[in-house]
Amino acid sequence: MKFKIKKNDVLDVLSKIQGISGRKSNLLITSNVLIKTAKDGIQLISTDLETGFEGLYPAAIETQGTLTINARKFYEIVREFPSEDIQISEADNYWIKIGNKSVTYNIVGLNPDDFPETPKLEDAELFSIDSEVFKKMIEKTVIVTGAADEKRSHITGIYFEIIQTEDVNIVRMVSTDGNRLSKADCVFDKDIRLPEKLGILIPKKAMNEVIKFLDTSGTVQLGIKNNNFIIKKDYETIIIRLLEGDFPEYGDIIQRKDFHMIHMDRKMFLMMLKRMSILSSEDYKGVIFNFKKNHLVITTTNPDLGESKEDMAIDYQGDPIEVAFNPRYIIETLSVIDTEKVIVNLFDNEKPCLIEGENDDTYLSVIMPMRI
Repeated sequence: MKFKIKKNDVLDVLSKIQGISGRKSNLLITSNVLIKTAKDGIQLISTDLETGFEGLYPAAIETQGTLTINARKFYEIVREFPSEDIQISEADNYWIKIGNKSVTYNIVGLNPDDFPETPKLEDAELFSIDSEVFKKMIEKTVIVTGAADEKRSHITGIYFEIIQTEDVNIVRMVSTDGNRLSKADCVFDKDIRLPEKLGILIPKKAMNEVIKFLDTSGTVQLGIKNNNFIIKKDYETIIIRLLEGDFPEYGDIIQRKDFHMIHMDRKMFLMMLKRMSILSSEDYKGVIFNFKKNHLVITTTNPDLGESKEDMAIDYQGDPIEVAFNPRYIIETLSVIDTEKVIVNLFDNEKPCLIEGENDDTYLSVIMPMRI
């Protein structure tokens, strides 16, 4: 096997797959990238046994073949290589030679026959979605993370469903950690063909990797086949093994009936919370919100550090409400909302708070109060 690549044709993708190849699995070879020669270039394949990536990139092929090489070291070699053209060839016992006339690396490879097989998904039914919209949907739902040792699938996964109504079809992503819930929608015209009655759980850590491959323009194709979720671009495909389990019913918790709707400047509210969270710690996470007529006062008390207080004028006409929230949850919510103003839907100090962008019903964050 022998071929020549241009540095800038593969450097970006080698950087992006580090999150996949760098994840520990029970197979040593998954830390390698599989390289196959193809008709018009090379195919790069990476997997952690849960998330798989395939991409086709231009190369000048001299002899056909397949090899595997440590993904991290291959990326570092390409990144630091002094010239644009890089020649790669395979020697005996899976050794790999990388270089040009002035620089040469000889790297230990592994038997490509031991590399896990990629699921065959050629006939999967796919539908298109705007790439930037899909990227933002992921960003708005992966912010809700569970504990590192969390095993429950509805906490470690994002619920991806398709809702069909008389007027529109909705692609929805929902995630929760038990203390909050995040919901992001993409609305399609009724005549756009989508899979029917779909409800699946996709691992959050895999969706974090997907973000790296999504552009801010164009479209991507999505689909499901044989317990795999598929994201497909022109020359790149990501395949994610689905989680088993059920997502809890969440319909009641996102209802806004009889809530006080408080319109607030997103940036001012965000900066206020950042200042008030300075004194928060692992033991003292809560910040107390006092909603009064046309007034909001936020206080933080940490016996180990001190206390802080700040007030803001708001448009609120209801009865006084004193409630505690984890400020980090609200900060993360405000950070993924694009509108200048947000609506804080508040009922009392026991029911969850619902936050959404003004004039934007595609995203909703639900945050449970803390005990004062």
